[in-house]
Amino acid sequence: MMHSAKPSLNDTLQGITVLDFSQVGAGPTAGMLLGDLGADVIKIESLAGDIGRKLGPPWQHGESVVSMSFNRNKRSLAIDLKRPQAQALVQRMAQSADVVLESFRPGVMDRLGLGYEALSAQHPSLIYCSVSAYGQTGPWADKPGVDGIVQAVSGLMSNIGNEDSPPMKVLVPAADMVTGYLATLSIVAALHQRDRAGPHQGKGQHLDMSLFNSAVMLQQSALASYLSNGELPARTGTAAPYSAPNEAYPTQNGWIMIAAYHEDRWRALCQVLGDPGLADDPRFATNPQRVANRHALMHVLSQHLAHQTSETWQARFEAADIICGTIANYHQLMASPQVAHNGIVVDTHNPIAGLVRMPGLAVGDRDAQSRVRHGPPALGQHSLDILRQFGLSEAECQSLMSEGVIAQLKES
Repeated sequence: MMHSAKPSLNDTLQGITVLDFSQVGAGPTAGMLLGDLGADVIKIESLAGDIGRKLGPPWQHGESVVSMSFNRNKRSLAIDLKRPQAQALVQRMAQSADVVLESFRPGVMDRLGLGYEALSAQHPSLIYCSVSAYGQTGPWADKPGVDGIVQAVSGLMSNIGNEDSPPMKVLVPAADMVTGYLATLSIVAALHQRDRAGPHQGKGQHLDMSLFNSAVMLQQSALASYLSNGELPARTGTAAPYSAPNEAYPTQNGWIMIAAYHEDRWRALCQVLGDPGLADDPRFATNPQRVANRHALMHVLSQHLAHQTSETWQARFEAADIICGTIANYHQLMASPQVAHNGIVVDTHNPIAGLVRMPGLAVGDRDAQSRVRHGPPALGQHSLDILRQFGLSEAECQSLMSEGVIAQLKES
Protein backbone atom coordinates (compact mmCIF):
# COMPACT_ATOMS: atom_id res chain seq x y z
CA MET A 1 0.00 0.00 0.00
CA MET A 2 1.38 3.40 -0.99
CA HIS A 3 1.57 6.09 1.64
CA SER A 4 1.67 9.75 0.72
CA ALA A 5 4.60 11.80 1.95
CA LYS A 6 4.16 13.47 5.31
CA PRO A 7 3.05 17.08 4.83
CA SER A 8 5.70 19.60 5.81
CA LEU A 9 5.68 23.34 6.37
CA ASN A 10 9.06 23.46 4.61
CA ASP A 11 7.52 23.39 1.14
CA THR A 12 4.36 25.42 1.82
CA LEU A 13 5.62 28.29 -0.36
CA GLN A 14 7.77 26.28 -2.74
CA GLY A 15 7.75 27.98 -6.14
CA ILE A 16 7.06 31.42 -4.64
CA THR A 17 9.66 34.11 -5.39
CA VAL A 18 10.07 37.03 -2.99
CA LEU A 19 12.04 40.20 -3.71
CA ASP A 20 12.97 41.45 -0.24
CA PHE A 21 14.10 45.10 -0.17
CA SER A 22 13.50 45.44 3.57
CA GLN A 23 16.06 46.41 6.18
CA VAL A 24 16.86 46.04 9.89
CA GLY A 25 14.24 43.94 11.74
CA ALA A 26 10.53 43.91 10.89
CA GLY A 27 10.61 43.37 7.12
CA PRO A 28 13.62 41.03 7.23
CA THR A 29 11.80 38.89 9.81
CA ALA A 30 8.90 38.48 7.38
CA GLY A 31 11.27 37.62 4.54
CA MET A 32 13.06 35.09 6.73
CA LEU A 33 9.83 33.36 7.73
CA LEU A 34 8.69 33.20 4.11
CA GLY A 35 12.03 31.56 3.35
CA ASP A 36 11.52 29.11 6.20
CA LEU A 37 8.22 28.14 4.56
CA GLY A 38 9.98 27.34 1.29
CA ALA A 39 9.90 30.58 -0.71
CA ASP A 40 12.89 31.70 -2.78
CA VAL A 41 13.73 34.94 -0.99
CA ILE A 42 16.11 37.32 -2.77
CA LYS A 43 17.51 39.98 -0.44
CA ILE A 44 18.04 43.09 -2.56
CA GLU A 45 20.35 45.55 -0.80
CA SER A 46 22.56 48.50 -1.63
CA LEU A 47 26.24 48.12 -2.40
CA ALA A 48 26.86 49.18 1.22
CA GLY A 49 24.35 46.61 2.47
CA ASP A 50 21.18 46.57 4.53
CA ILE A 51 21.72 49.16 7.31
CA GLY A 52 20.99 46.36 9.77
CA ARG A 53 24.40 44.92 8.91
CA LYS A 54 25.91 47.74 10.97
CA LEU A 55 24.03 46.82 14.16
CA GLY A 56 26.34 45.57 16.90
CA PRO A 57 27.91 44.39 19.05
CA PRO A 58 28.12 41.48 18.99
CA TRP A 59 30.11 40.84 15.84
CA GLN A 60 31.23 37.49 14.47
CA HIS A 61 34.31 37.94 12.28
CA GLY A 62 33.00 41.41 11.46
CA GLU A 63 29.45 40.30 10.62
CA SER A 64 26.52 41.61 12.69
CA VAL A 65 24.95 38.78 14.70
CA VAL A 66 21.77 40.85 15.09
CA SER A 67 21.41 41.26 11.33
CA MET A 68 22.19 37.61 10.64
CA SER A 69 19.48 36.58 13.10
CA PHE A 70 16.85 38.11 10.77
CA ASN A 71 18.17 36.87 7.43
CA ARG A 72 18.52 33.11 7.08
CA ASN A 73 17.02 31.39 4.02
CA LYS A 74 17.78 34.31 1.72
CA ARG A 75 20.19 35.02 -1.12
CA SER A 76 21.80 38.44 -1.43
CA LEU A 77 21.89 40.67 -4.50
CA ALA A 78 23.95 43.84 -3.95
CA ILE A 79 22.80 46.52 -6.37
CA ASP A 80 22.80 50.31 -6.69
CA LEU A 81 19.11 51.14 -7.03
CA LYS A 82 19.89 54.77 -7.81
CA ARG A 83 21.20 53.70 -11.21
CA PRO A 84 18.68 53.48 -14.09
CA GLN A 85 20.15 50.11 -15.17
CA ALA A 86 19.47 48.72 -11.70
CA GLN A 87 15.90 50.00 -11.66
CA ALA A 88 15.24 48.47 -15.06
CA LEU A 89 16.72 45.17 -13.90
CA VAL A 90 14.57 45.03 -10.78
CA GLN A 91 11.47 45.94 -12.79
CA ARG A 92 12.29 42.99 -15.02
CA MET A 93 12.74 40.69 -12.02
CA ALA A 94 9.47 41.85 -10.46
CA GLN A 95 7.50 40.75 -13.52
CA SER A 96 8.10 37.11 -12.61
CA ALA A 97 8.11 37.49 -8.82
CA ASP A 98 5.18 36.71 -6.54
CA VAL A 99 5.94 39.06 -3.65
CA VAL A 100 7.75 42.35 -3.19
CA LEU A 101 8.61 43.22 0.41
CA GLU A 102 9.98 46.68 1.24
CA SER A 103 10.49 48.83 4.33
CA PHE A 104 11.59 52.22 3.00
CA ARG A 105 9.81 55.36 4.11
CA PRO A 106 6.60 55.95 2.13
CA GLY A 107 7.31 57.30 -1.34
CA VAL A 108 10.89 56.05 -1.70
CA MET A 109 10.02 53.04 -3.88
CA ASP A 110 7.72 55.21 -6.02
CA ARG A 111 10.59 57.60 -6.71
CA LEU A 112 12.73 54.66 -7.82
CA GLY A 113 10.01 53.49 -10.21
CA LEU A 114 9.50 50.41 -8.04
CA GLY A 115 6.30 51.32 -6.18
CA TYR A 116 3.16 49.21 -6.17
CA GLU A 117 1.37 51.15 -8.91
CA ALA A 118 4.31 50.89 -11.30
CA LEU A 119 5.06 47.21 -10.73
CA SER A 120 1.46 46.01 -10.53
CA ALA A 121 0.66 47.71 -13.84
CA GLN A 122 3.00 45.19 -15.48
CA HIS A 123 2.21 42.33 -13.08
CA PRO A 124 -1.36 42.57 -11.72
CA SER A 125 -1.05 39.41 -9.57
CA LEU A 126 1.91 40.79 -7.59
CA ILE A 127 1.60 40.84 -3.79
CA TYR A 128 3.33 44.01 -2.58
CA CYS A 129 3.98 44.41 1.16
CA SER A 130 5.15 47.75 2.55
CA VAL A 131 6.46 47.85 6.12
CA SER A 132 6.84 51.25 7.77
CA ALA A 133 6.72 52.88 11.18
CA TYR A 134 3.23 54.38 10.94
CA GLY A 135 1.73 53.20 7.64
CA GLN A 136 1.56 54.52 4.10
CA THR A 137 -1.11 57.14 4.86
CA GLY A 138 -2.21 59.30 7.76
CA PRO A 139 -0.83 62.24 9.73
CA TRP A 140 2.28 60.35 10.86
CA ALA A 141 3.05 58.55 7.59
CA ASP A 142 6.13 60.64 6.84
CA LYS A 143 7.61 60.38 10.34
CA PRO A 144 10.60 58.10 10.78
CA GLY A 145 10.38 55.48 13.49
CA VAL A 146 12.14 52.42 14.85
CA ASP A 147 11.19 49.74 17.35
CA GLY A 148 12.02 51.69 20.52
CA ILE A 149 10.23 54.84 19.34
CA VAL A 150 7.14 52.85 18.42
CA GLN A 151 7.20 51.06 21.78
CA ALA A 152 7.11 54.57 23.30
CA VAL A 153 4.34 56.19 21.25
CA SER A 154 2.12 53.09 21.16
CA GLY A 155 1.69 53.12 24.94
CA LEU A 156 3.59 49.88 25.41
CA MET A 157 6.53 51.44 27.21
CA SER A 158 4.29 53.26 29.71
CA ASN A 159 3.03 49.95 31.08
CA ILE A 160 6.33 48.09 31.58
CA GLY A 161 8.14 48.05 34.91
CA ASN A 162 7.18 48.45 38.55
CA GLU A 163 4.96 51.23 39.88
CA ASP A 164 7.94 53.28 41.07
CA SER A 165 10.17 52.67 38.04
CA PRO A 166 10.59 54.92 34.99
CA PRO A 167 9.08 53.76 31.67
CA MET A 168 10.85 50.72 30.25
CA LYS A 169 10.99 49.02 26.89
CA VAL A 170 10.88 45.36 26.01
CA LEU A 171 14.53 44.38 25.57
CA VAL A 172 13.87 42.38 22.41
CA PRO A 173 12.51 44.40 19.44
CA ALA A 174 8.90 43.44 20.13
CA ALA A 175 7.30 45.87 17.68
CA ASP A 176 9.65 44.74 14.91
CA MET A 177 9.08 41.07 15.58
CA VAL A 178 5.29 41.15 15.81
CA THR A 179 5.17 43.29 12.65
CA GLY A 180 7.29 40.66 10.88
CA TYR A 181 4.97 37.89 12.05
CA LEU A 182 1.85 39.79 10.99
CA ALA A 183 3.38 40.70 7.63
CA THR A 184 4.13 37.02 7.01
CA LEU A 185 0.55 36.08 7.90
CA SER A 186 -0.81 38.79 5.63
CA ILE A 187 1.39 37.78 2.70
CA VAL A 188 0.44 34.11 2.99
CA ALA A 189 -3.25 35.08 3.20
CA ALA A 190 -2.91 37.34 0.13
CA LEU A 191 -1.19 34.57 -1.83
CA HIS A 192 -4.00 32.19 -0.89
CA GLN A 193 -6.64 34.70 -1.94
CA ARG A 194 -4.85 35.38 -5.23
CA ASP A 195 -4.36 31.74 -6.11
CA ARG A 196 -7.93 30.65 -5.39
CA ALA A 197 -8.58 31.84 -8.94
CA GLY A 198 -5.85 29.49 -10.13
CA PRO A 199 -2.06 29.83 -9.82
CA HIS A 200 -1.09 33.42 -10.64
CA GLN A 201 -4.51 34.13 -12.14
CA GLY A 202 -6.00 36.24 -9.36
CA LYS A 203 -5.29 39.87 -8.58
CA GLY A 204 -2.58 40.90 -6.18
CA GLN A 205 -2.78 43.66 -3.59
CA HIS A 206 -0.80 46.23 -1.64
CA LEU A 207 -0.40 45.29 2.04
CA ASP A 208 0.22 48.21 4.39
CA MET A 209 1.99 46.94 7.54
CA SER A 210 3.08 49.31 10.29
CA LEU A 211 5.04 48.87 13.51
CA PHE A 212 2.56 51.23 15.16
CA ASN A 213 -0.53 49.15 14.35
CA SER A 214 1.28 45.97 15.33
CA ALA A 215 2.37 47.38 18.69
CA VAL A 216 -1.20 48.49 19.39
CA MET A 217 -2.55 45.05 18.45
CA LEU A 218 0.03 43.45 20.75
CA GLN A 219 -1.69 45.17 23.69
CA GLN A 220 -5.04 43.50 23.04
CA SER A 221 -6.19 42.78 26.60
CA ALA A 222 -4.72 45.92 28.18
CA LEU A 223 -6.33 48.26 25.63
CA ALA A 224 -9.63 46.41 25.75
CA SER A 225 -9.62 46.94 29.52
CA TYR A 226 -8.84 50.64 29.10
CA LEU A 227 -11.56 51.06 26.47
CA SER A 228 -14.00 49.43 28.88
CA ASN A 229 -13.30 51.44 32.04
CA GLY A 230 -11.21 54.42 30.91
CA GLU A 231 -8.59 53.74 33.57
CA LEU A 232 -4.88 53.90 32.78
CA PRO A 233 -3.22 50.60 33.71
CA ALA A 234 -0.79 50.62 36.59
CA ARG A 235 2.73 49.28 36.09
CA THR A 236 2.68 45.97 37.96
CA GLY A 237 6.08 44.45 37.19
CA THR A 238 5.69 40.72 36.63
CA ALA A 239 2.07 40.68 37.82
CA ALA A 240 -0.98 40.31 35.61
CA PRO A 241 -3.35 43.20 36.38
CA TYR A 242 -6.43 40.96 36.25
CA SER A 243 -5.43 38.00 38.44
CA ALA A 244 -3.50 37.09 41.59
CA PRO A 245 -1.36 35.37 42.55
CA ASN A 246 0.05 35.60 39.05
CA GLU A 247 3.54 37.06 39.34
CA ALA A 248 7.15 36.34 40.28
CA TYR A 249 8.16 35.83 43.91
CA PRO A 250 11.64 35.73 45.48
CA THR A 251 12.87 32.42 46.84
CA GLN A 252 15.97 31.33 48.72
CA ASN A 253 18.07 31.31 45.55
CA GLY A 254 16.19 33.21 42.86
CA TRP A 255 12.68 33.83 41.62
CA ILE A 256 9.69 31.68 40.75
CA MET A 257 6.65 32.66 38.70
CA ILE A 258 3.38 31.36 40.12
CA ALA A 259 -0.05 31.38 38.45
CA ALA A 260 -2.47 30.15 41.13
CA TYR A 261 -5.42 32.49 40.70
CA HIS A 262 -8.09 29.84 40.05
CA GLU A 263 -9.74 29.03 43.36
CA ASP A 264 -8.74 25.37 43.49
CA ARG A 265 -5.11 26.22 42.75
CA TRP A 266 -5.14 29.09 45.24
CA ARG A 267 -6.25 26.69 47.98
CA ALA A 268 -3.71 24.10 46.86
CA LEU A 269 -0.97 26.76 47.03
CA CYS A 270 -1.89 27.62 50.60
CA GLN A 271 -1.77 23.93 51.50
CA VAL A 272 1.68 23.43 49.98
CA LEU A 273 2.95 26.52 51.77
CA GLY A 274 1.71 25.04 55.07
CA ASP A 275 -0.76 27.86 55.65
CA PRO A 276 -4.21 26.52 54.65
CA GLY A 277 -6.01 29.23 56.63
CA LEU A 278 -4.60 31.87 54.27
CA ALA A 279 -7.12 30.76 51.63
CA ASP A 280 -9.97 32.11 53.76
CA ASP A 281 -8.33 35.37 54.78
CA PRO A 282 -10.95 38.00 53.84
CA ARG A 283 -8.31 39.97 51.94
CA PHE A 284 -7.54 37.02 49.68
CA ALA A 285 -10.72 34.91 49.52
CA THR A 286 -11.50 35.70 45.87
CA ASN A 287 -9.49 36.72 42.83
CA PRO A 288 -10.83 40.33 42.80
CA GLN A 289 -9.93 40.65 46.50
CA ARG A 290 -6.45 39.29 45.89
CA VAL A 291 -5.93 41.73 43.01
CA ALA A 292 -7.09 44.62 45.22
CA ASN A 293 -4.74 43.51 48.01
CA ARG A 294 -1.84 42.48 45.81
CA HIS A 295 0.85 44.18 47.91
CA ALA A 296 -0.27 42.43 51.11
CA LEU A 297 -0.49 39.12 49.25
CA MET A 298 3.02 39.59 47.83
CA HIS A 299 4.38 40.22 51.33
CA VAL A 300 2.75 37.13 52.85
CA LEU A 301 3.69 34.74 50.03
CA SER A 302 7.26 36.06 49.83
CA GLN A 303 7.79 35.29 53.52
CA HIS A 304 6.75 31.67 52.94
CA LEU A 305 8.73 31.23 49.72
CA ALA A 306 11.99 32.68 51.06
CA HIS A 307 12.76 29.54 53.06
CA GLN A 308 13.27 27.13 50.12
CA THR A 309 14.92 27.17 46.72
CA SER A 310 13.05 27.80 43.50
CA GLU A 311 13.67 24.21 42.41
CA THR A 312 12.25 22.80 45.66
CA TRP A 313 9.13 24.90 45.38
CA GLN A 314 8.68 24.05 41.71
CA ALA A 315 8.74 20.32 42.47
CA ARG A 316 6.22 20.73 45.29
CA PHE A 317 3.91 22.98 43.31
CA GLU A 318 3.94 20.80 40.22
CA ALA A 319 3.05 17.77 42.36
CA ALA A 320 -0.04 19.74 43.45
CA ASP A 321 -0.90 20.82 39.86
CA ILE A 322 -0.01 24.45 40.57
CA ILE A 323 1.21 26.29 37.46
CA CYS A 324 4.69 27.69 38.02
CA GLY A 325 8.14 28.12 36.54
CA THR A 326 11.52 29.34 37.72
CA ILE A 327 12.78 32.50 36.03
CA ALA A 328 15.55 31.37 33.70
CA ASN A 329 18.44 33.32 32.25
CA TYR A 330 19.74 32.42 28.78
CA HIS A 331 22.32 29.98 30.20
CA GLN A 332 19.53 28.07 31.91
CA LEU A 333 17.18 28.36 28.95
CA MET A 334 19.68 26.83 26.54
CA ALA A 335 20.40 24.00 29.03
CA SER A 336 16.68 23.23 29.30
CA PRO A 337 15.63 19.73 28.20
CA GLN A 338 12.56 21.23 26.51
CA VAL A 339 14.70 23.43 24.26
CA ALA A 340 16.72 20.36 23.29
CA HIS A 341 13.57 18.29 22.70
CA ASN A 342 11.92 20.99 20.58
CA GLY A 343 14.99 21.45 18.38
CA ILE A 344 14.35 25.17 18.37
CA VAL A 345 18.00 26.23 17.94
CA VAL A 346 19.27 25.83 14.38
CA ASP A 347 22.79 25.87 12.97
CA THR A 348 23.36 28.04 9.91
CA HIS A 349 26.47 29.09 8.00
CA ASN A 350 27.68 32.44 6.74
CA PRO A 351 30.75 32.51 4.44
CA ILE A 352 32.44 35.17 6.59
CA ALA A 353 31.07 34.56 10.11
CA GLY A 354 31.13 30.77 9.89
CA LEU A 355 28.71 28.88 12.14
CA VAL A 356 25.78 31.06 13.23
CA ARG A 357 23.25 29.67 15.74
CA MET A 358 19.78 31.12 16.26
CA PRO A 359 16.17 30.15 17.03
CA GLY A 360 14.54 28.59 14.00
CA LEU A 361 10.91 28.44 12.87
CA ALA A 362 9.70 26.15 15.64
CA VAL A 363 6.08 25.64 14.65
CA GLY A 364 4.26 22.57 13.44
CA ASP A 365 6.66 19.64 13.78
CA ARG A 366 9.93 19.77 15.74
CA ASP A 367 12.27 19.68 12.74
CA ALA A 368 13.18 23.38 12.59
CA GLN A 369 16.66 22.54 11.28
CA SER A 370 15.22 21.04 8.09
CA ARG A 371 13.78 24.43 7.22
CA VAL A 372 17.25 25.97 6.94
CA ARG A 373 18.27 25.90 3.29
CA HIS A 374 20.56 28.94 3.32
CA GLY A 375 22.44 30.61 6.10
CA PRO A 376 22.22 34.40 6.41
CA PRO A 377 24.01 35.64 3.29
CA ALA A 378 27.07 37.83 3.08
CA LEU A 379 26.55 41.05 1.14
CA GLY A 380 26.32 40.27 -2.57
CA GLN A 381 27.00 36.58 -2.01
CA HIS A 382 24.58 35.45 -4.74
CA SER A 383 24.44 38.45 -7.09
CA LEU A 384 25.61 36.67 -10.23
CA ASP A 385 23.57 33.53 -9.59
CA ILE A 386 20.43 35.64 -9.16
CA LEU A 387 21.01 37.60 -12.37
CA ARG A 388 21.54 34.36 -14.29
CA GLN A 389 18.32 33.00 -12.77
CA PHE A 390 16.43 35.94 -14.29
CA GLY A 391 17.88 35.33 -17.73
CA LEU A 392 20.82 37.71 -17.93
CA SER A 393 23.69 36.55 -20.09
CA GLU A 394 27.23 36.28 -18.79
CA ALA A 395 28.17 39.35 -20.81
CA GLU A 396 25.31 41.36 -19.26
CA CYS A 397 26.32 40.23 -15.77
CA GLN A 398 29.93 41.19 -16.27
CA SER A 399 28.93 44.56 -17.76
CA LEU A 400 26.81 45.38 -14.71
CA MET A 401 29.69 44.34 -12.47
CA SER A 402 32.26 46.44 -14.30
CA GLU A 403 29.97 49.49 -14.29
CA GLY A 404 29.47 49.22 -10.53
CA VAL A 405 25.73 48.56 -10.77
CA ILE A 406 26.01 45.29 -8.86
CA ALA A 407 28.61 43.75 -6.57
CA GLN A 408 29.50 40.11 -5.94
CA LEU A 409 31.14 38.71 -2.83
CA LYS A 410 34.71 37.77 -3.69
CA GLU A 411 35.55 34.18 -2.93
CA SER A 412 38.28 33.85 -0.31
